[in-house]
Amino acid sequence: MNKFDIQGIGMTSRRTRDRLIARLVEQGIDDPRVLEVMRELPRHLFIDEALSHRAYEDTALPIGFNQTISQPYIVAKMTEILLNGGRPERVLEIGTGSGYQSAVLACLVGKVFSVERILPLQKKARSRLRELSLRNVYFKHADGGFGWPEKGPFDAITCAAAPEQIPSELYPQLAIGGRMIIPVGGDKQELRLVIRSSDTEYEHHVLEGVKFVPMLSGSVV
Repeated sequence: MNKFDIQGIGMTSRRTRDRLIARLVEQGIDDPRVLEVMRELPRHLFIDEALSHRAYEDTALPIGFNQTISQPYIVAKMTEILLNGGRPERVLEIGTGSGYQSAVLACLVGKVFSVERILPLQKKARSRLRELSLRNVYFKHADGGFGWPEKGPFDAITCAAAPEQIPSELYPQLAIGGRMIIPVGGDKQELRLVIRSSDTEYEHHVLEGVKFVPMLSGSVV
């Protein structure tokens, strides 16, 4: 039995999950911590029941409000990059969404501070993480582009929506030596890694092309 053996987890076979992990490995994910968490975490709990048969496909899926649960490869890639800088104690997540990325991070870091602009999504995510006994995630209903400055600085920042440009408010919330992984762009997007090397200096690295939902302003109740 794994730590997430709860009612409903038997809906998906170990073989199905193993196939997903094998695909992630083929795509270059090699951090054993990330692979193990994604093998054990019940992704089907984070999507509507009508789509549960597709939960362990390596694809993004709709979760309502024109939002998606990210492709497992992207979740694994972004998590692995954050961990490459050392285990973060405090992580800011922009865009809670379904709560799946929040849950992956909660298993691997100290604390997750997750900001979501759509209140119904946040409420569902909070309930799912409570069901999984993940108690180290803290939620805020707000415009994610402003981050959560009163809880910073953060060892890492991750973002599940793409702004046209990185919001200036996020830079000072990153601790020196910290890492921010964020998609940037409009029709053409790229995944960027930003490392804060000093009080005033930030290293920017372009990783690969991606496709995320756009970062929008304003909150929804």
